[in-house]
Amino acid sequence: MIPILQLDTQYSEIQEELESAVLSALRSTAYINGPEVKDFEAEFAEWHGVDGAVGVGSGTEALHLAVRALDLGPEDEVISPAFTFIASAGAIALAGAKPAFCDIEPCLFNIDVEDLRKRINKNTKAIVVVHLFGHPAPMDEILEIAKEHNLVVIEDCAQATGAEYKGRKVGTMGDYGCFSFFPSKNLGGIGDGGMVLAKKPEDLEKIRILKSHGSKVKYYHDMLGTNSRLDTVQAAALRVKLKHLAKWNEQRRRVAARYIENLNGHIQVPGEAKDCKHVFHQFTTRVPNRDEFKKLLEEQGVGSMIYYPVSLHQQGAFKHLGYADDDFPVTRKAQEEVLSLPMFPELTNEQVDEISNKVKSILAQSATVTA
Repeated sequence: MIPILQLDTQYSEIQEELESAVLSALRSTAYINGPEVKDFEAEFAEWHGVDGAVGVGSGTEALHLAVRALDLGPEDEVISPAFTFIASAGAIALAGAKPAFCDIEPCLFNIDVEDLRKRINKNTKAIVVVHLFGHPAPMDEILEIAKEHNLVVIEDCAQATGAEYKGRKVGTMGDYGCFSFFPSKNLGGIGDGGMVLAKKPEDLEKIRILKSHGSKVKYYHDMLGTNSRLDTVQAAALRVKLKHLAKWNEQRRRVAARYIENLNGHIQVPGEAKDCKHVFHQFTTRVPNRDEFKKLLEEQGVGSMIYYPVSLHQQGAFKHLGYADDDFPVTRKAQEEVLSLPMFPELTNEQVDEISNKVKSILAQSATVTA
């Protein structure tokens, strides 16, 4: 079986370096706010070409704190794509604001800027831009819309660390950039973790206060915050992995290029917009009769995953918002067709060829998956 993700190969590659760093952090006993955290924040900021970064407990918390920092009320709306993981919109609701959704464009699965324009109203205060599957969203148009309507832009970079838009890394163009270090991500830790970048130093400082119970000085609380700290052990592991991230992203691009060479013309393959650098957190295709195709593929020994089978406007958690199933037609069609093939940096050319041949064989032999 070729799995959708295989972490042990990466672990083997950096085992000695990783274990040494983690053991050093353990022996320090500075498990909370140890020096590794500040060092990783500084290195992550430098890697992105910005002045500062704040480590937090998870990618979800990064988004939640960014929305919290806006001091929004229950009638204030924040727009996110309807086709993404629930954290993108859940963070809005948890911060006390109202999630609102817009459709996606069909090829890159990112926010449809024309539909975004139509969804803005007098209550709209911010946009959560998701760089889905590792491809940057169309930031020029989004930032232009935000400027026109005086909206805050929060970049959800959970799946796109290292992706670039016109030479700039994602997370550095909006007002806030939010990252996840969940183990499966391009830069994955050994547990949960997240990071926030901010354009303004005062906004970054507010995140730092909010993630520490609203406290700048211990036991003095200027606002109501929460406990969302990046652990020292996680920071130690991530410092090691950050050194390898550029190489791993290029390996993902190599895997994707071979998939595309093999499968283009047989199945819809991911695109890459001009002046963008896709880092292929997932290699997501579209297949009619997707569920049947997925079953046949797994019978052939190839793992796959559906990201995502239910869009946000159809989730029970957001039923009270009153959206109809067909309010976002491109999203609705995507959730019925998307299927992600195995994608991780260590996939060999032989494995990619094997997967590709099985995909083509199933497509050729089964009318039920091409109808």
